Amino acid sequence: MAQTVKKHRKGRKRGWRSSLTHKILLINSFVLMIPVVGLMHLEQYRLSLIASELDALSIQGRAFSLSLGSTAVVASQVGSEKLVPELTRSLMRAMLNDIGVRARIFSTSGEMLADSLYLAGVGGPVEVGELPPPGGIGMMDRIIQFYEEIMNWLPGHDDWPLYREAQHQTAEDYTEVLIALNGEPAGMVRTDTTGRLVLSMAVPVQRYRQVLGALMLSKDAEVVTQAVQDRRRDILAVCGLALGVTVLLSLYLAGIIGRPLRRLANAADFVRYGKGREYEIPDFTHRGDEIGDLSGALRAMTEALWARMDAIEGFAADVSHEIKNPLTSLRSAVETVARVSDPEQQKKLLAIIMDDVQRLDRLISDISDASRLDSELSRAKMEEVDVGKLLEALVEIQRVDESCPVFETDIKTDDKLCVQGLEGRLGQVLRNLMTNAKTFSPQDGVIRLAAKSENGRVIITVDDDGPGIIPGKFEAIFDRFYTERPEDEKFGTHSGLGLSISKQIIDAHNGTIAAENRTGDDGEVLGARFTISLPEEQR
Repeated sequence: MAQTVKKHRKGRKRGWRSSLTHKILLINSFVLMIPVVGLMHLEQYRLSLIASELDALSIQGRAFSLSLGSTAVVASQVGSEKLVPELTRSLMRAMLNDIGVRARIFSTSGEMLADSLYLAGVGGPVEVGELPPPGGIGMMDRIIQFYEEIMNWLPGHDDWPLYREAQHQTAEDYTEVLIALNGEPAGMVRTDTTGRLVLSMAVPVQRYRQVLGALMLSKDAEVVTQAVQDRRRDILAVCGLALGVTVLLSLYLAGIIGRPLRRLANAADFVRYGKGREYEIPDFTHRGDEIGDLSGALRAMTEALWARMDAIEGFAADVSHEIKNPLTSLRSAVETVARVSDPEQQKKLLAIIMDDVQRLDRLISDISDASRLDSELSRAKMEEVDVGKLLEALVEIQRVDESCPVFETDIKTDDKLCVQGLEGRLGQVLRNLMTNAKTFSPQDGVIRLAAKSENGRVIITVDDDGPGIIPGKFEAIFDRFYTERPEDEKFGTHSGLGLSISKQIIDAHNGTIAAENRTGDDGEVLGARFTISLPEEQR
């Protein structure tokens, strides 16, 4: 038994590994991560940065196109004007040096005249580009890259057209250039094969409102990407701090909830498997929360359990004592009848045996009724019982026997006196009290049954004209197997369980039953009175 208790106690000491701790951590972390994931998306922020970059390209393009229109144009003999490729390249090198923007100039025929990515050098055209930054990739960058890969994998995210460069580029390759050749600036956002954003802005090159070509400025959106990643780093840093605080608070919350619950569970194991009553349920009622309520309920339940066990032990001891008396008498009579040869003596002994057998039969029947009463009352469904009608019906049955004392009823109301209960069991109580009253009342006595409503309760009284109850025994008469019968009554006629069963039934109906003596003005005992109080049903 002790090993079983130890095993159960050991199995419940899970601490931070308990399911309750995991659930609290998971729920709190999940609630925290929902807004964090939303904040890290930053789609509106990125779009606003892209729009700002396109506006900057537009301003740069307009300034450069004005310079081209005024300095890199030559007039033909017929008076038409056109851009001079050599002049445009020279001007491009002078104006676009170290600004991080690629410029391409297209003629009105669609031919590309110049590209700032290729500058003429000693050995031929030289491609100019930025080298990747030195150093490795940090943990925060890896997290951000992983997040971006997931976002890019999702459908509908960044549905930009793909940026491609033909070997021989023309205006037909770029929609924005075609729009610029028609006299309107246009911008475009694309992604290259590596997933980087490419921003481009095309503006017309004009002289006196005549379109001479188109200038397209383009750049990668590294500034935009870096700005978004910086914000994501900030968010991740705040998220990490908030997650740490959330984990600590979750562990604290799981502790103040799980720790007392484990103590209550261990105490329940001790009560279930332990020997003796030295271990009590911990008292957490001072907490004033649901765990305190649970602790109080478990303590009350345990006390009720011990009280019920005490009652069962006492009942078993009383039953054993009461059954031994008729069994002893029966054994003595059986042993004697075998040695007696006188027929008269044998008849007397057989009569004693029959009385003892009948006494045992009544005793066992009453014990059986008392033992199953609790379970029956807990399962039965309460219903409305009209106390007035019940009293009248019981009295009418008694009036059939003319040898009985006179029965009178006094229902002090014209309305129904209704209670919630079991009509059969309440009738059993009243029959027990009426039988008691008949036993002690003289032949010419009167037994009065009264009922009234008082302060939300139905009060029932049963009065008799008998000798009354022995002083000091007003509570003892409701004990099991208590008997105080008239001298002329045959011994063993009653088991002494009637009033005990009656009290048990009334207690189950949330009522009370009490006994007292009726006395006259001079203090003389006029008889006994039993009073039942039951909660009245509210209509």
